[in-house]
Amino acid sequence: MSFLIAQSLINGVILGTLYLMMAIGFTLVFGIMRIVNFAHGEFYMIGAFMALIGVTWLGLPYAATLALTVVFAVLLGALVERVVFRPFRSDELSGMIASLGLAMILQNGALIFFGPDPQAFPAMVSGVLRFGDLIIPKSRALTLGIGVVVLIGFYVLLMHTRFGRGLRALVQDQQVAALYGVRLEIMYPLGLGLGIALAAVAGALMAPLFGVSPFIGAAPLLKAFIVVILGGLGSIPGAALAALLLGLIESFTSSFVSASAADIVTFALVVAVLLIRPSGILGRGEA
Repeated sequence: MSFLIAQSLINGVILGTLYLMMAIGFTLVFGIMRIVNFAHGEFYMIGAFMALIGVTWLGLPYAATLALTVVFAVLLGALVERVVFRPFRSDELSGMIASLGLAMILQNGALIFFGPDPQAFPAMVSGVLRFGDLIIPKSRALTLGIGVVVLIGFYVLLMHTRFGRGLRALVQDQQVAALYGVRLEIMYPLGLGLGIALAAVAGALMAPLFGVSPFIGAAPLLKAFIVVILGGLGSIPGAALAALLLGLIESFTSSFVSASAADIVTFALVVAVLLIRPSGILGRGEA
């Protein structure tokens, strides 16, 4: 029993890290563009396929593949901002519909190119770590470690760099940011690219654990919505708490009851939070 509890705890923290990366990227894109990006899950899917191509097709080391995934995602985000979202900055509804269209294009493009069948991803590393009776696959430990490093790096970039201050100013008030010298035409594409890169890296990290297919983006997108609702839109501490809570609930409920029960508990929690505290666990904070 203690072994199962420990494994559930580790799996829950890994899931929480994934959900937090997705939620922060989703919130960042919303804060910059004022558009609900329904294609966010498809960028998770693209990141997973980028990792698959790099590791299995090109034979690249996993670290190099992750780096290329980040660069590709940022460039793709800049292109999407210019072609898809920029024309709809003043029309949020049209922008949201455009993101739905983009999601369909990306998913069906992956279906045409890769086919509908799930594809296995080789383990990043083999072997296990032993801590007494607790056994942790090295691949899961590495996934968690990289995810934490990425999140810390993003926090430092956002809070302690000139670029991050400009990005936060843009999210808070775009007109005031422009008056203070923030170059909006640079920050828009780079900010969107950064949000998309977080989703893509999450996909690349989870590909060795869950496999790859054109349909894997829907669930992470839904969980990003849930984390934002639970934590409070714009609150990074709230998102972190909500992501960890959601990951642990899913992991423990799946282990001790069933996967279906995990979904029931998750959505019951969402309804309860909306009824008791509509602004989220920690309310609205700085993005």
